[in-house]
Amino acid sequence: MSHACYGASMARRISQRELRNESGEIMRALDRGETFVVTRNGVPVGELTPVRRQRFVDSATFVAAFAGAPRIDYARFRADVDAFLDQDPTPRA
Repeated sequence: MSHACYGASMARRISQRELRNESGEIMRALDRGETFVVTRNGVPVGELTPVRRQRFVDSATFVAAFAGAPRIDYARFRADVDAFLDQDPTPRA
């Protein structure tokens, strides 16, 4: 497989033929977190990137992570949101 870099993403460049012929190896590399740019006739046509896996965080860890966070002043929060967003329910013409 080609190991040339494409752009700043440090993705490995592979041809359409390499994708077809070495799909098993490419899938294992995706499992390891590698990214690929697929080319056709030397022109980049797509990118293969690993899917981010969801990680379970138990509630005790979550609560502990935010234990030292300041309390939210809900009236001030609502005022800030209202000042930033146009929440006028009147339909626009």
